[in-house]
Amino acid sequence: MPTKTLRIPTADGRADAFAAFPDGGGRHPGVLMYADGFGIRPVLREMARELAGHGYYVLVPNLFHRHGPAPVIGLPEHIGEEVRPELMARLMPLIEAHTAERVLSDAEAYLTFLTAQPEVSAGPVAVTGYCIGGLFAVRTAAAHSGQVAAVAAFHGPVGADGPDTLAEITAQVHFGHAETDLTPEALGELNRVLDAAGTSYTSEIYPGTVHGFTMSDTDAFDPAGLQRHWDRLLPLLDRALADD
Repeated sequence: MPTKTLRIPTADGRADAFAAFPDGGGRHPGVLMYADGFGIRPVLREMARELAGHGYYVLVPNLFHRHGPAPVIGLPEHIGEEVRPELMARLMPLIEAHTAERVLSDAEAYLTFLTAQPEVSAGPVAVTGYCIGGLFAVRTAAAHSGQVAAVAAFHGPVGADGPDTLAEITAQVHFGHAETDLTPEALGELNRVLDAAGTSYTSEIYPGTVHGFTMSDTDAFDPAGLQRHWDRLLPLLDRALADD
């Protein structure tokens, strides 16, 4: 599986990034993958390679590049609950500094870079994200509705910006929520917003999951939840990005 370490020009300097794409040459649909708050690390590289193996060029940027290359903070091999509070205390200032304006500025740079790569085919792209990256994926899809054909977010605060942002999305959507992140009542409210906007979507709570369930290097990891994520994500991308 070919991979690259890249540096993406942005309005605030170059962002380091990781990319994975299929063997054999040729051009492939592009997918912008936003990491969770812990950022680029072995599990994210593994997930990018897994997705690339299904025929996509996957670009994973360092969300907090303004603060240094990934990993921006030191991370243990396994992020257990005993170390999570300390890590989150160090990460929260970076997350808070990454304003919506910065997210959208970076998103434009990432999409410009992604679609210019020689391994990426012409046409629409997809955006996917995890945890806070799920919110960034929503913002990107809303701001680039003519370019983003699919958006998926997993255990992310997808409704944090309110209904107006969700209404701007024209992409096909999948939201996979952790059971501990969203009540059935809140899910109903979110889905009514998507219905009112005329969005083509699936939005569901993954049974038995807690926040962060896709990440195999954390105590939150749920193998069944991760598999359900692939079972929803891959058909979505196939529908939205399949060659004519």
